[in-house]
Amino acid sequence: MTRTGREGVPFPRTRERHFRIPAAHAPDTKRHCPESGRTRRARRDGVMQARDIAVKLPTVTVQDPVTRAVRVMTLARLPGLIVVDDDSRPRMVLPGTQVLRMTVPGAYQEDPALARTVDEARADLFWQEQGDLTVGDCLPRQPVKPATVALDATLLEVAALMARLRSPLVAVVDHAGVLFGTITLDRLLTSLALAGPDD
Repeated sequence: MTRTGREGVPFPRTRERHFRIPAAHAPDTKRHCPESGRTRRARRDGVMQARDIAVKLPTVTVQDPVTRAVRVMTLARLPGLIVVDDDSRPRMVLPGTQVLRMTVPGAYQEDPALARTVDEARADLFWQEQGDLTVGDCLPRQPVKPATVALDATLLEVAALMARLRSPLVAVVDHAGVLFGTITLDRLLTSLALAGPDD
């Protein structure tokens, strides 16, 4: 039967639509994680992983001058630097104190009395006296494993690594070892505080 309006004009026929109503409680599912090579449960409880809080920050290479490394860390207000190779794989994760160590001539580090003999005008410019010294020139001769975590690492794993290595930042890498992002101490603590129960 066709319905009509007040003027006798029939209403246009509408097609019935069937909407699929999602289930109130979807079943717990599992999925394969290509980064870690294992199957893990899909995140449904809001648990954060390293990939969720990692951010893109400036990096340096072994070819960069030490003076550039200092500027990069300073301008970006970083607690340290990640040194990457030509394929963006982390070679070293340097806390800020180690970056500072690269700028201070060895003679002044070994003999504090010598540092006191430098006049005040030069004392402020000591870090620029390293000339063409590169980051690679200042790295340890013995290779040191960089502070890295996988994409699916928990925040506890990140915190444990930072505490063990006393590093204020860690590199987050994908399954190929390529840098995905960086987690700083400040960002980790902020994420932990926001994820915790309200006071």
